[in-house]
Amino acid sequence: MMRGNEELMTRTIGPSMELPRAGRRFSAVRATVPAKTMLAMLALAVGLAAGCGASRPSKYYQLTVPGDLSPAANPNPVPITLLIGRLTGPALYRADQIVYSTGGESMGTYEYQRWSEPPTEMIAEVILRQFRASGHYRGVYTLRSDIRGEYLLHGRLYDFKEVSVSKSNIEARVTMELELRNIKTGTSVWTHFYTHDEPVTGKEVGAVVAALDKNVQQAVLEFRSSLDQYFTEHPPAPSTTAP
Repeated sequence: MMRGNEELMTRTIGPSMELPRAGRRFSAVRATVPAKTMLAMLALAVGLAAGCGASRPSKYYQLTVPGDLSPAANPNPVPITLLIGRLTGPALYRADQIVYSTGGESMGTYEYQRWSEPPTEMIAEVILRQFRASGHYRGVYTLRSDIRGEYLLHGRLYDFKEVSVSKSNIEARVTMELELRNIKTGTSVWTHFYTHDEPVTGKEVGAVVAALDKNVQQAVLEFRSSLDQYFTEHPPAPSTTAP
């Protein structure tokens, strides 16, 4: 009888005595969750601040252009004024990122290695200065100037990028085409297509830039030689157009 009373008392009193303990455990859990959340948020903020402070500085590169804009002395230049127009190209080459290709048609850009100007603008400047410095023409100016000319030289850039042929073989590819247009008649009288993969002697981005620069200089020399040959075979009549 006494055992039965003890069991009855345990069933009656036991749950009511344990409720406060369960309540205390629940309250403790609720109290620690905000603290952990705040600690996580603080750690995230510190990480973001450290990341912002440790950002890498960008490096900028440019192509080699003649420093002297004065044309070379030439007693018998081709009697024309040549205007250098736009060099068009894909959106990647109208921005300042250095482009690389790892094979196939996929391409990417370096985040912290950039050109000082978009490649289309840099190459057009090299063409202008190289043609002007040659002294082979009566005058060489940009299309944006107020100078009137007889011929317009413009073109399109197709490739200007690093190409990884293999892990140990990297090349600098330049592909572009120039066209000469008779401004008076509006007809195309000369075109020249250039493409070449210049070997890169190194794995740094600076070595890629040097190879691309060398490739562009070679391309402009080839364009000049081809255009000189055209005017040798098709000498223009002397013009009275003043520069």
